[in-house]
Parts: sequence; structure tokens; C-alpha cells
Amino acid sequence: MSNSKLISMEQAIEHIKDGMTVMIGGFLGVGNPHKIIDALVKKGVKDLTLIANDTAFPEVGIGKLIVNKQVKKVITSHIGTNKETGRQMTEGETEVVLVPQGTLVERIRAAGAGLGGILTPTGIGTVVEEGKRKIEIDGKEYLLELPLRADVALIAGAKVDKKGNVYYHKSARNFNPIMAMAADLVIVEAEEVVEVGEIDPNDVMTPGIFVDYIVRGEE
Repeated sequence: MSNSKLISMEQAIEHIKDGMTVMIGGFLGVGNPHKIIDALVKKGVKDLTLIANDTAFPEVGIGKLIVNKQVKKVITSHIGTNKETGRQMTEGETEVVLVPQGTLVERIRAAGAGLGGILTPTGIGTVVEEGKRKIEIDGKEYLLELPLRADVALIAGAKVDKKGNVYYHKSARNFNPIMAMAADLVIVEAEEVVEVGEIDPNDVMTPGIFVDYIVRGEE
């Protein structure tokens, strides 16, 4: 246990401070680290910049942070399932930056891979291209989209060993693996914590080298 990355929820939450940029894995609440989010809501951390696929639902996962007005800016691909996000956006209470889903995931991946950005045709001729550099290759125009990196990534795994190797269950995998590569600090909420060696190496989807801390989500 001496080299275990397991910490308490209280210790985990101490790493998340006002004004930080935080990535949270999940897709409509599936694959959200729900216990960590609940602890953040309880603590009242504020002025967060949130990078996430979506803002879930008002009463589910990430949506709770929006409803509680802990987020000043959201970089996301859609907000349609959370009317409160839309209300805060139109009222000017929260800045919402909408990014096409494929572009969002590739910008995060670019940060994790150490790339300077990605070239995509998505958004050419629309509001998406405003203020962005265009690059022509073989007669076709592309937008240069820059990497997205965070101070902290909060992810959720089905099975995590004490070195931080993560296995995700089915579609709960979604954005979690790429976010684990694109943040300075990575905290995984584990549905089940197991001993090193209990996860088949072929089933490891996020290697432990990317994970700093593990919190138990079983309770």
C-alpha cells in the first residue's frame, strides 16, 4: 500500500481550487465521476473553466456544477439537455464556447500528444471559423484548432488498480482516456479498486503513468 495512489475524497478535492481549468469525463452523465462532482458541489469551488463533452442534465453529474453556478466558462460540444446552461449563456452569466464534438475530442487529444494543434475542415464557412487561422493544403481549406489542456482532469473508471491502471466499462469509456492525457493532474474515481495484476494488461485502457490519484467511488 505504500506506493498506492489511493487518497480520500477530502484530499482529492483539496487539489481543485477556485479559477482552475477542469476537464471532466463523461457523456450525458455516463462516465462522470459522480462522487467527486458531489464533493465539489459541497465544497463550493467556484469560477471554474469546465471542459466537457456536454453539461449532462440539471440534476445529474456535471449539470450540478452548472446549476450551483460554480462554472464561469464551459468549453463543450452541446448543452441541449441542460436548460440551465442555456439560460446562463443567454443571460450572460456563464460563458459557453461550443465546439464541434469531433473537434473537441481532437483538441484534447492534441494536448495529450504534445501537438501544436489539428487541421479540420469542420466549421469552414460557419461561425466556428471566426477568429481562427485557415490553412490551405492541396487546394482544400482547413481550420487550425489549438490544443485544449487542463489543470486537473477528473475521470471515472470501472476497475482501477492501486498503480492507477484503469479499465472502463463499455460506453462509460467515452472522453475519459483522452482527458487523462491532457491535464497536469489526473484524479480517477474508481467503482472498484483492485490489486496490481488483477486487471488483464489487455484490458488496461488508461495506463497508471497518467493517473496521479485514485478515490473510491464504491460507497
